Amino acid sequence: MVRRAKVSGMTPDCSIIVRTPAEAVAFTPYVLGFHPSDSLVVLGLSGKVVVVGVRYDLPPPAAAFDEVAQVIAHQGAPEVMVLGYGKPRLVTPAVLGLVGALAPVGVRVREALRVTDGRWWSYSCSDETCCPAEGTPCRSDLAAEAVYRGMVALPDRKALVARVASATGAIRRDMAAATERARSRFTDLTGADVEAGRGGQLIRKAGRQAIREAERVARGGGMPSHDGIAWLGVLLVRPVVLDYALARSGPDDWRLRLWGEVVRLVEPEYAPGPACLLAFAAWRSGDGALARVAVDRALKQEPTHRMAAVLDRLLGLGIGPQALVDLRAPVRSGQGRRGTDGRRARRGARRRSL
Repeated sequence: MVRRAKVSGMTPDCSIIVRTPAEAVAFTPYVLGFHPSDSLVVLGLSGKVVVVGVRYDLPPPAAAFDEVAQVIAHQGAPEVMVLGYGKPRLVTPAVLGLVGALAPVGVRVREALRVTDGRWWSYSCSDETCCPAEGTPCRSDLAAEAVYRGMVALPDRKALVARVASATGAIRRDMAAATERARSRFTDLTGADVEAGRGGQLIRKAGRQAIREAERVARGGGMPSHDGIAWLGVLLVRPVVLDYALARSGPDDWRLRLWGEVVRLVEPEYAPGPACLLAFAAWRSGDGALARVAVDRALKQEPTHRMAAVLDRLLGLGIGPQALVDLRAPVRSGQGRRGTDGRRARRGARRRSL
C-alpha cells in the first residue's frame, strides 16, 4: 500500500518560498516534518509558495502513479516539483513514472530531482554548468533558515512514529494500575446508568466532563494525571464521547500536546480514540505527517475503527483542513445532538459533511 504523508493549508506566517531546486531540496524535510528516505515527494506550488506537500514510500506499485496523479491534481496547485529520495534504481523509475502520469491530468512539472547521499541531480536539466554529473551538494545554509524560522524536521519517519508509540517502563506499570481503576469506575457507572434507566446519559455526561477538564488543564500548560488519562481512554471507546471531543477539536498546540500524551500513556487497546483526536488536530494544524502516523497507530490497534477509517480516507484523498469536515457519526432521523447545534451556530463554525 502506498502511504501518504500530507501537509496542506500552511498558514501565511510559515509559508515556504521555493525559487530553485536547491531550495526545494533544503526545505522539503521541513514541509514534511522529517527527513525523507526511499520516498517520492511532490511539492505543490502556487507561484513560488509551497501550498502542499505529499510523500509516498518507494517503490510504489506501478498502478499507483495514476492514483497519485489524481490526488495531486485534486490539490489545485498549478505546478509541482517532484523529488525522489534514495538510490537511482528506486528513484528514477518512480520519478519518471509520476511525471508521465501528471501531464494527462493537467499538472505542470516545474522540476524533477533525485536526492541521494547529500547531493541532488536534476532530471529536467542536462546543462553541466548548473547541474553537474557528480550532483550538487545539498545546502545546509538554506536548511538553517528554516530552523531559524522555528520549523522542525525530525531525523526520519521512525522518529515521527516514535511520538505516538506507547510509553514503556515505570510509566506503563503506573498506567496499567490506573486503567484497572478506570475500568472498575466505568463498570460502576454503566451499572448505575442501567439501573436508573438513563439510556447512556450518565456515560455521556461523564465523558463530556472528562474532556472539558482535560482541555482546561492542557490549555493552562499542564497534563491530566495518570488516573485522568486512563479515564479518558476508557471513555473514548464510546463513539458519543469521541464525537464530542472531535466536535470541540482545533489546531491548537495544546491540543496536540494533550492528545499526543494521552496516546502514549493509555493502555494500547485504548489508543485508537485519542490517536484519532491527535490526527484530527494535526490535520487541522497542517501537520499531515503527524496526522498520518496517528491514524496508522489507531488502525494498527483496531483495523475496523470507524473514525480512524474516515480519517485514513480523508488523508488519502488529499483533503485539506480548509474543508472543516464534520466527522461525527450521523444522527438518526428525529434525534438531535443536544446543545451542540446552537453553540456551533453562535461560534459561526458551520462544518460541511463528507
